Amino acid sequence: MSSAARYLSLSACATALLLLLQLPNGHAQELSFAGSAQLDYLHVFSNERARAFTLDGFTTELSMKVSVDVNENISGQIKVCSGCHGFELPAAHVDVLVGDFLSLRAGRFVPEFGDFPTRYDPANHLSNSKPLPYDMGRMLRLRDWNMSVLPAPYVDNGLELGLDHNIEDALALSYFLYLVGGLRASEGATDVDWKQMRSRDFYYVDNNSEPMLGGRILASIFMSKSASLRLGASAVWGHYDPDAELDSLIVGADLVLLISGWALRAEYLFRRNEMALGAEPEQSFIYGPGADGAYDPYFLKDGFYVETDVPIVESFSLYGRWDGLRRWGNVAVGSTLRSQSALLRYTLGLNWEFVRSWRLKATGEFYDFSDFGDETAAHLGIVGSF
Repeated sequence: MSSAARYLSLSACATALLLLLQLPNGHAQELSFAGSAQLDYLHVFSNERARAFTLDGFTTELSMKVSVDVNENISGQIKVCSGCHGFELPAAHVDVLVGDFLSLRAGRFVPEFGDFPTRYDPANHLSNSKPLPYDMGRMLRLRDWNMSVLPAPYVDNGLELGLDHNIEDALALSYFLYLVGGLRASEGATDVDWKQMRSRDFYYVDNNSEPMLGGRILASIFMSKSASLRLGASAVWGHYDPDAELDSLIVGADLVLLISGWALRAEYLFRRNEMALGAEPEQSFIYGPGADGAYDPYFLKDGFYVETDVPIVESFSLYGRWDGLRRWGNVAVGSTLRSQSALLRYTLGLNWEFVRSWRLKATGEFYDFSDFGDETAAHLGIVGSF
């Protein structure tokens, strides 16, 4: 895999350069600026010391991006954001349109995976928090669970090819294939280290000289002028440790139904993650070997969400979500989880658009843990785009 991955990366880079050389030269024609900001307050009613297991209190999320259209074939984007992790660079890429249907993206970007990552900015969704499969830091017990299946946004360096195929006016198909640096962790890891993914202390570079391979297929069905259905499937696979010995596979499926201002969204994510057992696994893991006398080097983690938002009256909308996480497999010594752990969350919220593109968000959340006591929390936030 290592040699094949290197050859594949070199071939992709060579193809990208050839496509760029074939396009006409041009100068910047249009420059645009956009951004969004959210101030959110999280309070946990059921626990006075919530700071020990979540990021409660005030949190600010800010994103600002600059886009430039060089000509009809080439455009670029730079985006900065600020949140719990400080200032980061989630986008710095060039987009090249080759013909009417083929596109190339090169640089630092959010790879195509699932529906929610396309709208992860807080101004683009009605909830105060992200769905559990994509949560990056506002869920309760985030450290016990090592966050979610794939914290959004997952940002990486690489190349992405996109192909659009329209079948008359009722169906549009989109295909994406990408090579990116991949998930990261240190030697001897038992899970992905999400801090290494977005910390400048570890640099924004590949940690094992081998890319991860991913892709997505999306079908958009237009049933009428006011109704549409989107169905998607995504996958990404590769090694995440410095020695390129531990692999991680993430797959997902998503559905979005839009009817006259009403929306129904659902996603399911699954991750199969290899762990380093070490020379003496009995000293590193809580549970012993299986019936065959061997330790299983993999754990499984999956998550889902189903959400809907319904306009009530002008400027007011109701939001509801049911989501969950599950993990099964051996756990390292010191973990608070068991060999089978689960979490369900129920969320109900109200949005008020008091000024165009600016809203108040209020949500209540009930957490049903298998390994901890149940918790009740509430968010209150203000969000807007500019």
